[in-house]
Amino acid sequence: MHLDLDLAGRRVVVVGGERAARRAVARYRAAGADVVPCTGSAPAGFDDAVLHGTALAVVVEGLPEPLADAVRAACRRTGTLLGTEPAAEDSGSVTLVGGGPGALGLLTLDAAAALRGADVVLYDRLAPTDSLAELAPAAELVDVGKLPGHHRVPQSGINELLVRHALAGRSVVRLKGGDPFVFGRGSEELAACLQARVPCRVIPGVSSAISVPAAAGIPVTHRGVSHLFTVVSGHAPLTDEEHLHLAGLGGTLVVLMGVSTLPQLVSGLGRAGMRPDMPVAVVERGYSASQRTTAGTLSTIVTAAGAARC
Repeated sequence: MHLDLDLAGRRVVVVGGERAARRAVARYRAAGADVVPCTGSAPAGFDDAVLHGTALAVVVEGLPEPLADAVRAACRRTGTLLGTEPAAEDSGSVTLVGGGPGALGLLTLDAAAALRGADVVLYDRLAPTDSLAELAPAAELVDVGKLPGHHRVPQSGINELLVRHALAGRSVVRLKGGDPFVFGRGSEELAACLQARVPCRVIPGVSSAISVPAAAGIPVTHRGVSHLFTVVSGHAPLTDEEHLHLAGLGGTLVVLMGVSTLPQLVSGLGRAGMRPDMPVAVVERGYSASQRTTAGTLSTIVTAAGAARC
């Protein structure tokens, strides 16, 4: 059963240890509730008067059972709604989360759970950020996203923030677009955590290399047509040797972030022997309301992309 309660301006009593209850307290305050933390450690310290005027009482998991029983009994006597919340971790940690291509529905269940339990979220612009305040209601949200040609926070600074927050005892989520280990520098962040002896786990995400072509109706493999696909970064022009290798490999070639190097890619693949009528598509802003596909062939796509102002 799921209930949506409007707690704005309503009194909520949260019963639990200060550190264990910190996330629940922050979450209900973010919902606009008048939160009263209660850290009593004995059943005798909790009576019906504590619940006077209270809309909701919350028991944080890990509370001594006699005290939890006393809260439940007081709620029954006073008719106060009762809820439970997981306890916040005592030690700091980092979770690298793949947010997928930006569509909220493609965020995994594990990713959503990690965000809900976060004290701090460092996020990129390509992650699903529109609902981030709801996904991570107890967290401090820090934008460390990169724009083409401009890094608001350098990678070394992001690594330092991850480690510093975790060593201060916070649960840190690094929310990235796509998958953390597909052109996401997740391995560099993992290495920084390991070097600082900070516990770190990785939650994979749906990579745009597969999902965005699918959103445009383009399968990366198809029986009798393509039995393999290769993912390439388009940030920098490829070498002649790389063009030769890719042209000879066959299958589907997926180039991420490749609009600026499209002319070099097309000419290089042509010199390497790829046929001029090879189908090519440029997919922009995948999974957004303004998603657009410009189609052509190896010989026409540069002109088509220029005309469409991709």
